[in-house]
Amino acid sequence: MKTYSAKPAEVKRDWYVIDASGKTLGRLATEVARRLRGKHKAEYTPHVDTGDYIVIVNAKDIKVTGKKAGNKMYHFHTGFIGNMKHFTFEKLMERSPERVIELAVKGMLPKNALGRQMYTKLKVYADAEHNHQAQQPQPLEI
Repeated sequence: MKTYSAKPAEVKRDWYVIDASGKTLGRLATEVARRLRGKHKAEYTPHVDTGDYIVIVNAKDIKVTGKKAGNKMYHFHTGFIGNMKHFTFEKLMERSPERVIELAVKGMLPKNALGRQMYTKLKVYADAEHNHQAQQPQPLEI
């Protein structure tokens, strides 16, 4: 019996929409990263992008446990000397709630070209509206 290896042209990708209201950041991000990689499918192949498209809505309503809201720090460098920027979770949620989920999921994907390709299938929106109705995404409960 031969081992099945998925071909990029044969992969069937579905669209899912997830409501992030009241969900814990890490628990949501791990499941989203798993589905972006395609590990929930029987035809998963490590060197082929077999994952689905994920649309996350209501990113502004995500929560974290404990004191992470005030203590968790995000660090960015502008590229200029001495310009390291630091933001707490609360501050980043005020500025860009989508970025919090994007950073959490991106950190759980492979750090290579395939991981960057998987990351492009993630769409995050702060509110309940998204512009992917034409793809008819199915609701996914996590």
